[in-house]
Amino acid sequence: MQLAVLADEILKEELLHNGTTSEVEITWVDNVDEFPNHRNSDGYIDLLFDNTEKRIELLKNFSQPVIINSVINTLQEINAPFIRINAWPGFLKRAAVEASYKSKILKEKAERIFNGLNKKMEWVPDKPGFVTARVIAMIINEAWFALEEGISTKEEIDTAMKLGTNYPYGPFEWGTRIGLKNIYALLDKLNKINRRYQAAELMKKEVIA
Repeated sequence: MQLAVLADEILKEELLHNGTTSEVEITWVDNVDEFPNHRNSDGYIDLLFDNTEKRIELLKNFSQPVIINSVINTLQEINAPFIRINAWPGFLKRAAVEASYKSKILKEKAERIFNGLNKKMEWVPDKPGFVTARVIAMIINEAWFALEEGISTKEEIDTAMKLGTNYPYGPFEWGTRIGLKNIYALLDKLNKINRRYQAAELMKKEVIA
């Protein structure tokens, strides 16, 4: 099974965290424009996907599964037959990968691809933030509210969360790892649907600064 993959060093490491089966051969590309040079691939994984018309049109040209890292934008919005996964930093190393699909045929092929990466697909509804990213975004947001209210420092809140919940990262560490702009963008989008996702003002100031 030949795969063409676009990733940065962090996501490359996380994708390979569980190793691969002997049948998987990965070609790493430096930018999305190189994908057409690998027409014999059995799948294409764009872990650096951005929701632009040019990129979507390029990726639509492949008959084999195209798997994109798109946590905030849904397949309905993108309007393309891709497989959408949660590959924010810290999430992709897990044994189960959250994903959404439009085509059952591509869904089955994507499952074979991720089996080759020793990962299981966890199929969830095609909604912004999937499930886990929404939960983590809310935890990070609550930490910013606590900071805003002067309850404690970033360092102390991170330590308390790691010791109290056994999380691998504290909420501020999560925000830095994922990218605070990504967290804010997800909360801002969800807030348009449900006001409980309204971002802390201090987070907003940090992002805009």
